[in-house]
Amino acid sequence: MTDHTETHDSSLAGRKASMAVVARATVEELAALDRLAGDGVTLLRRPEIGLVMVRGRVGGDGAPFNLGEATVTRAAVSLASGEVGFGHVLGRDKEKARLAALADALWQAPATRDAVETLLQPVRARLDAEALCERERAAATRVDFFTMVRGDN
Repeated sequence: MTDHTETHDSSLAGRKASMAVVARATVEELAALDRLAGDGVTLLRRPEIGLVMVRGRVGGDGAPFNLGEATVTRAAVSLASGEVGFGHVLGRDKEKARLAALADALWQAPATRDAVETLLQPVRARLDAEALCERERAAATRVDFFTMVRGDN
């Protein structure tokens, strides 16, 4: 790979990781993005609600099948500097879809990427704490089975 491709791959991975955090953040946790963006934001696609088909596979690797439909809200914004952000969230929360698109656009702008990452740090900490709590709760219900050998029969 060339250096440009490696940089693009790491940038894409970072963008995906940040958007995964944004998807699990609350609207209140993302509200500071409006202050970070300022006035130079154009709404390219107003938040709209639709349905997507959710596909599944038996055992994770079987033949795909249509599991059902899920409600999704999407939005798109552009910054004055030219970055375009897209937001897709499960459910019917139009404000969260707009903020997700804003987070995507701001993350792409080199001038605001670090600020977006700083804003997402408390969200990551909350998600890590919730995951730890869930693991501890599951571990508390763990049962170890063992077999005793009764002799040489």
